[in-house]
Amino acid sequence: MDLLGTGTFVGAGSFCCRSCGYVLTLTGLDTLTDCPGCGGTDFVRASLFSNAPQSAGQDTVRHGGMLSEPAPADRQAQLAEVRDRLEQPGEYLCFEDGGEAQTVALTREWTRIGRSLAADVRFDDPTVSRRHALIVRQPDGVRVLDDRSLNGVYVNGERIEGKVLEDGDEIIVGRYRLSFLVVAPERAAAAGSEGSSALHRAG
Repeated sequence: MDLLGTGTFVGAGSFCCRSCGYVLTLTGLDTLTDCPGCGGTDFVRASLFSNAPQSAGQDTVRHGGMLSEPAPADRQAQLAEVRDRLEQPGEYLCFEDGGEAQTVALTREWTRIGRSLAADVRFDDPTVSRRHALIVRQPDGVRVLDDRSLNGVYVNGERIEGKVLEDGDEIIVGRYRLSFLVVAPERAAAAGSEGSSALHRAG
């Protein structure tokens, strides 16, 4: 395989970090960036569907087909804290970006997730497709759809094309973890009576 370095124009395809096995999936006019897993700068062209590490003794960052890091041990405690601060009833997406917790209220019929500037929830990361996933509010519930992404969409560890979400479900988009939260009217009223401040922004 040809060795490729950071900053090289490579176009569409999958590229594996030689240091840690992290797989970047790029589209269009993309150039290689430093490895999000280890900061490495050397890549080889790889198959999107191969989970095999590049050399003996190396562990691939893909686990179960996903690119994200394992969930933090205190994830449930973090979600409970977010729930306690939400004052308005409704459905929300909660995720961490740039080291900060973000919460998006799902108030529209469609919420777009991706790397595009037009996305409602935008992740500027090469593991995320420009159009990666859609969150759709329908009469039978809130559904997540794979918007023809290259790295796929996972719900609770299972790759999906479309799925109705339930409270507490975890959605994987590239290397990002998003949690779907439902705040019932009675819970929101209790949070408001305690004087908690809202963390959400419209999405």
